[in-house]
Amino acid sequence: MEEEEARASVDIWRYVFGFTDMAVVKCAIELKIPEAVESHPSQPVTLAELSTAVACSPPLLGRIMRFLSHQGIFKEVITKDGLVGGYLNTPLSRLMMSSNRDDKSKAPLILMESSPVMLAPWLKLSAVVSNAATEEGSQPFEVVHGKDVWAYCAEDPRHSEMFNEAMACDTRRLVPVIAGACSDVFEGVSTVVDVGGGKGDALGVLVKAFPWIKGFNFDLPHVVETALKFDGVENVGGDMFERVPNADAVFIKWVLHDWNDEVCIKLLEKCREAIPRKGGKVVIVDAVVGEKKKGDRLEYARLMLDMVMMAHTTRGRERTLEEWDHVITEAGFARYEVRDIDDISSVIIAYVSI
Repeated sequence: MEEEEARASVDIWRYVFGFTDMAVVKCAIELKIPEAVESHPSQPVTLAELSTAVACSPPLLGRIMRFLSHQGIFKEVITKDGLVGGYLNTPLSRLMMSSNRDDKSKAPLILMESSPVMLAPWLKLSAVVSNAATEEGSQPFEVVHGKDVWAYCAEDPRHSEMFNEAMACDTRRLVPVIAGACSDVFEGVSTVVDVGGGKGDALGVLVKAFPWIKGFNFDLPHVVETALKFDGVENVGGDMFERVPNADAVFIKWVLHDWNDEVCIKLLEKCREAIPRKGGKVVIVDAVVGEKKKGDRLEYARLMLDMVMMAHTTRGRERTLEEWDHVITEAGFARYEVRDIDDISSVIIAYVSI
């Protein structure tokens, strides 16, 4: 008991000042500190050199770097002369670069989630939870901004671009993994439509990995207006709740978790109608929570993402395997399989026929 109380007296500070990690990391990204460290001709980079590179006050920057080094984001070492400290990047700080050579940057996602627009709904979470008579009650984002996140993006091009780039940065990281781990899923597939494809990055990766595929990047008209251009990919604007363009396969990443079961089933039905009965498949990329696999270090991230869905989406949620079974079966699919790719997301392949 005494040991638990002693631990609690330390752990409580994580919640008193829990916002600090996000705020200081946001600061480092905006100042481009990881890029300055990476590109500096001398390694490690001294505080004086780094202060000049990012045009910051040395005393204030020193406190920032002390905090980030303590968190393991940068590595603080002694320079060769042994007289002064310096900094090196780590694999973690490289993920915070605006772009990196491996296309694994998480900087756009961090900047979007730490923006005032996305932070404000968190302050209304308890009020909405306590007052919601049913699942259909107002959501924190709607309470704060008067509209859901999709309507907000449609009216605010700057936030829409931030949102789409945040989604794209995770896509650039994850879809190459999916292409490698699930290459058999795309064998014999001539056309793929990416529902809610945003900037088109997913299909850009898939058509490069599988050059026989013709891709259709499908999203709202205001989104595809600014989508990227890839060889073998056509950008198509429309409403996924009205009709999904026909293709041999549907690819849908981080979309279904935005909606409640009723809407999710409706959208899956539209996806099923878009693919052929023989050989048609829907490739779902979303989290599967609650599997309780031993040593699963990503379950905490999945549960945090579930809280994000509560704060930001229209009654969205991360689903357990049982909940996925319900929506997929209700949408009329004959069978499905789940593939673990050692990520926060799994790949669920739903088939029209047995």
